[in-house]
Amino acid sequence: MNATINPATGATIAEFELHDDNAVDAALDRAVAAQRAWRWTAHDERRALLKRLAEGFRRERDTLAALVTEEMGKPIGEARAEVEKCALNCDFYADAAAGMLADAPVAGAPGAFVAYEPLGIVLAIMPWNYPIWQVVRFLAPAFAAGNGAILKHAANVPQCAMAIERIVKEAGAPAGLFASLRVEPTTVARLIADPRIAAVTLTGSTQVGMIVAGQAGNALKKQVLELGGSDPFVVLADADIDRAAAMAVTARFTNAGQSCVNAKRFIVEAAVADQFVEAFAAKTSALVLGDPTADGTTLGPLARANLRAAIADQVERSVAAGARAVIGGAAGEGPGYFYRPTILDRVIPGMAAFDEETFGPAAAIVRARDSEEAVALANRTAFGLGASIWTRDTQRGLDLARRIDAGAVFVNAMVASDPRVPFGGIKASGYGRELGDLGLREFTNAKTIRSAA
Repeated sequence: MNATINPATGATIAEFELHDDNAVDAALDRAVAAQRAWRWTAHDERRALLKRLAEGFRRERDTLAALVTEEMGKPIGEARAEVEKCALNCDFYADAAAGMLADAPVAGAPGAFVAYEPLGIVLAIMPWNYPIWQVVRFLAPAFAAGNGAILKHAANVPQCAMAIERIVKEAGAPAGLFASLRVEPTTVARLIADPRIAAVTLTGSTQVGMIVAGQAGNALKKQVLELGGSDPFVVLADADIDRAAAMAVTARFTNAGQSCVNAKRFIVEAAVADQFVEAFAAKTSALVLGDPTADGTTLGPLARANLRAAIADQVERSVAAGARAVIGGAAGEGPGYFYRPTILDRVIPGMAAFDEETFGPAAAIVRARDSEEAVALANRTAFGLGASIWTRDTQRGLDLARRIDAGAVFVNAMVASDPRVPFGGIKASGYGRELGDLGLREFTNAKTIRSAA
């Protein structure tokens, strides 16, 4: 059973039955049949579907946003922006995919070229924190490349999954090309092993990524894994401190801090650390914690009770080890899974807030002697998803960006996914890429074709 529990109240709203084995097999058969035809469609036909999807997401923006807020607690303004981004992603691939997938001549090899051909049905195991965007982030390029898709969404966002399925159907996608299945983890393992599934994409925790990678590896299937993160937000002594502090609030507390790519460790040169902490705390204190359906709310609840317990435990262990709570450090009042925005100062390696992924509204301030130590601290993590560097010397920032171990480093901007550029991580943050041209080609066969005459 999949249940919708409103995280702002803790109340169960609805429950949905799981799909049984017969329903799963029928969905797989339909997907295979649909994709066998879809793979031969012209780019113009694929483009038209993606444009209709973009229109559908824009038309249904408020309905989808309300579901996101109800099921996982995202403030309604952020939820609307999430849906709008989905439409932009569909538009991007509608316009760009044909060029990205064009046959590519091989320099110096007469008669040789690379053709990018679809793999088949991609199994997508998606998380709850961006329940519309995470799905569309993979789905638009999958359709553009000629693939089909089976979605196994997070158990706590079933209504979002069903809404996406409805919009895809209403956009005129071939029947069965996309299906959402509500299944247990044991069935996921069976899906990964099933020969009708060609590849797997997962966004989730590092621990789940290891399990899925092992299962897909045993079946010799391509995987893209976007996993956890402990992104450093490096503030150098010459940075615009007020601007960096303002962006730090957004980078850390968007979606109540529940994102792999949220900034988590704020590594600040000692010369400006006090100034940054004061500005960051003042701006964080202006966040409005409350009802996520209200337009004025800027910080909603965490999605589940266990997530609030986990961030509270990390904060408590860090303070016990010597960190100082500048603001916050406690649950919010009333029902629901609220936690007050928290800033911990003087965090060092060995503390929970430094070593672990903090998936909630708590920021860790780490003081560095200089830029050299800042880079060393940034790299002192098992993760490698994103990072940002703040400095008035842009060239210096770009030079330091090359020394940070991450899938993406932004200079004087917060880390964010963008349909135009590849997104993904290294180390315990996973492998493979989504978005951009690399993301489009991940689930294609780069076939070499060569003619001798």
